[in-house]
Amino acid sequence: MIQNPVYILTILCGLIFVSEWLTKNTFLKHISGPLLVIILGAIFANLGLIPSASNASPVYDAIFKYVAPASIFYLLLGVNLKELKKAGLPMLVAFLLGSAGTMLGVLVAINLIEGDVVFGDNYAAIAGMMTGTYTGGSANFNAVALHYDVVREGAVYTGIVVADNIVTAIWMLVTLSLPALMMKFRSNPELKMKEQDGIEAYTEREHVGPLRFGAMLFIGLAAMMVSDLIAEPTAIPSILILTTIALILAQLKIIQKLPGAKLLGMFAVYLFLVVVGAFCEVTALVEVGEHAFDILLFTVVIVLVHGAFLILSGMIFKTDWSIIAIASQANIGGASTAMALAKSFKRNDLLLPAILAGSLGTGLGTYLGFLVAGIL
Repeated sequence: MIQNPVYILTILCGLIFVSEWLTKNTFLKHISGPLLVIILGAIFANLGLIPSASNASPVYDAIFKYVAPASIFYLLLGVNLKELKKAGLPMLVAFLLGSAGTMLGVLVAINLIEGDVVFGDNYAAIAGMMTGTYTGGSANFNAVALHYDVVREGAVYTGIVVADNIVTAIWMLVTLSLPALMMKFRSNPELKMKEQDGIEAYTEREHVGPLRFGAMLFIGLAAMMVSDLIAEPTAIPSILILTTIALILAQLKIIQKLPGAKLLGMFAVYLFLVVVGAFCEVTALVEVGEHAFDILLFTVVIVLVHGAFLILSGMIFKTDWSIIAIASQANIGGASTAMALAKSFKRNDLLLPAILAGSLGTGLGTYLGFLVAGIL
């Protein structure tokens, strides 16, 4: 029964539903949905209710091979590069400086903790994963992890995700207080941008019908097939080709008008993450225990170097501290937390720039992640 594909998919989808309900209706709302779904997957696997790493199902292999790349593809379809000009030059410059700070932080952190000892042969891949996620979000993290097969290292993967969530939450508090704090040291001028219309286009729910939903599924599957065909003779990572195809398609008006990408992308991410949780056997977690502090230190150092680099840049170029804080949050937390920060600052003029900077990070992060992994 436990190896029955229909049974496994039923439980996995049920866990996704439960995690979303819990994060919206209970005290667990303070835990991110992606982390909670990993935890639930781990609990069910260790209780023997679904297969774990030691008796993995072919269903898991299919999810790693097809569903996870699809999640990245669909999320990237929301990156409209033509819209980036609306973000304004100060926000884009601050964001790109933050990305450079992330890369510097990863290189410092991986050497500080002796990454080859803590992470073994996966240290370069993990450095690339962290570069991706702290450039624009988890889609980049997963893209690098999939190519290097780090996702099968359930305990290590989850340990990094937990550390990432802790540090990201703390950094949100730091960026919330950053403008007021830094104005005491350096009163940079406030740069008011022209308020942008059309923010709803980036935040509204998608209304999907069978016709357009079918078209979106077709586009995603065709893109995956093409990326695999190109990857085989060229030795270019398939996920990198898929990322490029997604970014190209995202610029076409006919694709921009098709609903369903966000829905498919987020559900695919959850399905992928619940399987990652299933790979977290207690015995494997015990093995990572001795390196738990190193994993946390690794994550903290990356964000601290990123923050210091960006704050120093803000002092040199006399950039609006609210823009510096939002750009940093677009790097570390992604578009949604950057937008939330702009709302907290009551800077409606920065709402759309925050979203667009986060979108740029989603597109850029995978490339930077592979670059750092390749350097190491």
